[in-house]
Amino acid sequence: MATAAGSVATVFGGSGFIGRYIVKRLAAHGHTVRIAGRDPERALSLKPMGFPGQIVPVRAAVTDPRAVAAAVSGAAIVVNCVGILFETRRSSFAALQGEAPGIIGRAAAEAGAGRVVHLSAIGADASSPSVYARTKAQGEAAIRSAFPAATILRPSIVFGPEDGFFNRFGALARLLPALPVYGGGRTRFQPVYVGDVADAAIAAIERPDAAGRTYELGGPRIYTFRELIEYILAETGRRRLVIDLPFSVGELQARLFELLPSPPLTRDQLLLLRRDNVVSEGALTLADLGITPKAIEAIVPSYLARFRPWSRRAA
Repeated sequence: MATAAGSVATVFGGSGFIGRYIVKRLAAHGHTVRIAGRDPERALSLKPMGFPGQIVPVRAAVTDPRAVAAAVSGAAIVVNCVGILFETRRSSFAALQGEAPGIIGRAAAEAGAGRVVHLSAIGADASSPSVYARTKAQGEAAIRSAFPAATILRPSIVFGPEDGFFNRFGALARLLPALPVYGGGRTRFQPVYVGDVADAAIAAIERPDAAGRTYELGGPRIYTFRELIEYILAETGRRRLVIDLPFSVGELQARLFELLPSPPLTRDQLLLLRRDNVVSEGALTLADLGITPKAIEAIVPSYLARFRPWSRRAA
């Protein structure tokens, strides 16, 4: 099915951090974009952007096959950006990351969609001790089984003005006298700009050679966890101790944090911290999609500025 301007694109999780950037690019290309989710009204803020395409909120839980089928009916493009960092009573890794991609893939195939793009994560591994990583791998397998030509994108940690990593630690640096790193802070990351991830999704839709392939998305440089914390402290102008804590202490802290509605750390996230989060040797990358990745130094300072002591917004 053609995916020229004017085609219908359904984006699950389109009101989220990464999804919003993908929606904007699809609308800029002239597509009619359906933003499907439990709370589609969140997408209304994206509408007055002056793009040639239309943006239409659609209520659809990704675990409901009927609602998903209705959301993709007539769509030439289907993108799944749904993912969570911790579980709640309403949202489980198994349902949203393991099972929902298969539901979306089957619905897309039955609707005759031409292109399907699925956002996963570096570290997706069916044998991982982390439930997050295991369900990411299950989701990849499920969507590929239902729609073999689906393109899978696996980003490292994603940065941008609304991100949950640099902003969180910037806020903590303002409040706390010390910031912890676990296991020596040696875990390696390859942060990737949210705009580059969105551009990768568009390239995956437009390039015939991207069908059925998996791409790992990382930025131009690899950092240890400790290096990222030290970078945040330098950019926010905060002199704070960086304390090395063993994973065993982190697990005790995580047990307490998990009692909060939005825990800053979970035991499952600590399991993820035991493995590097960088592009694998030999993997297809942003370069294979014609994209030159942006460095954190080009983007992050502009939004960490609000955490500096001399910033009016930090007051």
